[in-house]
Amino acid sequence: MKKVALVTGSSRGIGRAAAYRLAHDGYAVCVNYLERKDKAEELVELLRKDGCEAIAVQADVAKRAAVDAMVKKTEEALGPVTLLVNNAGVAGQAQFQDVTDELWDRYFSVNLNGARNTIQAVLPHMLHEKSGCIINVSSIWGQHGASCEVTYSCTKHALIGLTRSLAMELAPSGIRVNCVAPGVINTDMVKVLGDEVLKDLAEQTPLGRLGTPEDIAHAVAYLASDKASFITGQVLAVDGAFIL
Repeated sequence: MKKVALVTGSSRGIGRAAAYRLAHDGYAVCVNYLERKDKAEELVELLRKDGCEAIAVQADVAKRAAVDAMVKKTEEALGPVTLLVNNAGVAGQAQFQDVTDELWDRYFSVNLNGARNTIQAVLPHMLHEKSGCIINVSSIWGQHGASCEVTYSCTKHALIGLTRSLAMELAPSGIRVNCVAPGVINTDMVKVLGDEVLKDLAEQTPLGRLGTPEDIAHAVAYLASDKASFITGQVLAVDGAFIL
């Protein structure tokens, strides 16, 4: 069966690194983006130069119709999705009493409902084939919580619950569902915290550095591979021992 991966939020950061790694592991890859068409097309061009098969598709994962259209485009161009990586997400800091309805709803719409939308869109074919792999990208804050990131942490906790419950439901159909929980990763999302904060976070990490998008991509690639064929319902923390 042809290997086809859909990686949401993959124009930059962790998603980009995952798409790049999976493409070089033999997957035809759909690079999903919301706004950065330039970065998505840049990645697709790079992959094609390396002899990989890839397309870029714009979609807001929070919108079911957009997700359904993206999956249809992927199937028409590459084939049915055999690997789904739910990476698209939004994050930010705010004291809980300042969290607005708009912020709360947007975070849940993207981080949690987005995963639901994509899973439900690709699942019919996986169920028919009794084969497939789903990897959700949570966070260490989805395992332990974080001050001033209550909304984000709630969505990432929910993703872990989704992963574990869905893994049990889909295991009889031969579909594996796992989760990666990144620590502090050096991406645009965390660079907004400033150099001093990032230096402090690196010092708090027992391995003494921030993680890289490639660190997470390697974990995703492993969970997607046959080497992990007996692994499902698990949360793999990739955090330099930050939360031990």
